[in-house]
Amino acid sequence: MKYKRPECLTGESMHYCPGCGHGIIHRLIAEVIDESYKDHKIVGVAPVGCAVFIYDYFNFDFVAAAHGRATAAATGVKRCIPDALVFSYQGDGDIAAIGTSEVVHAAARGENFTAIFVNNGVYAMTGGQMAPTTIPGQVTVSSPYGRDPKVQGYHIKLCEMLIPLDGVAFVARTSIHNLKNIEFTKKAIKRAFEVQMNKEGFSIIEVLSNCPTNWGMTPAESMKRIENEVLKYYNLGIFKDKGRGI
Repeated sequence: MKYKRPECLTGESMHYCPGCGHGIIHRLIAEVIDESYKDHKIVGVAPVGCAVFIYDYFNFDFVAAAHGRATAAATGVKRCIPDALVFSYQGDGDIAAIGTSEVVHAAARGENFTAIFVNNGVYAMTGGQMAPTTIPGQVTVSSPYGRDPKVQGYHIKLCEMLIPLDGVAFVARTSIHNLKNIEFTKKAIKRAFEVQMNKEGFSIIEVLSNCPTNWGMTPAESMKRIENEVLKYYNLGIFKDKGRGI
C-alpha cells in the first residue's frame, strides 16, 4: 500500500519538537476518520498545552477550550450536535490536573463523546515540570531529585479512577513506543469512536507518549524509556468496554 497523507490532515507543518508522539497520534486519528467517518460531522476540542494548535492540522471543525475545560466544552458541543463525532484531545496537565473535575463529572454523567488523553508525564509546553502523571523517581525541572511519593505524592492513574463510574462505556490505555502498540492505539481509537456513535456513553483512551525534549533524550531513547520505565507504572489494555461485556 502506498503511503499518503490522510485526507483529513491539512498540509500544515506541525510545530512539535522532533520525535514528539503527538504527530503519530494525530495521524492515527486521521486514519480512523478517513476510513470510517469521512461523511460525518466531526468536531474536535483543542486543549491548552503542546497540542494547542491541533486545529491547524485537521480540516474539520475545532473548538479551542480554556485550560482543563476541553471535556466541558466537548459536553456542550455533543449535546448541541448529538449526531456529530466529538472528541477532546488533551495532555496530562490539562486533563489530569486543572481538568480533573471536568473529566470525572463528564464521565459520571455518561456524556457521549471521546476523550483522547496523551500522557507524557510532564507539563511539556511550560518547560517540563512535574505533572500529576509523573512516575516515582522521575526527574523534572520541579522535581530535580526525582519524584518522591513521601513528599510529592503518587502518580495519578486516571483510567483506573474512571472505570467504576456507571456512565463510562469504554476505557483503554495504549502506547506508541513501537509498531505493535501504535496499531493497538489505532484500534482503541476506532473502538472508542464506535462506542460514541452507538450512543453507549463516555469513552476515553489514554496514550502513553514520549517527550524527548523535556526528558533530555533522543527520540529513540525516549521510546525505550516508555518500554523500560513507564510501563512498570501504567498497564496497557482495554479496561472497560460495556458493549462487549468487558
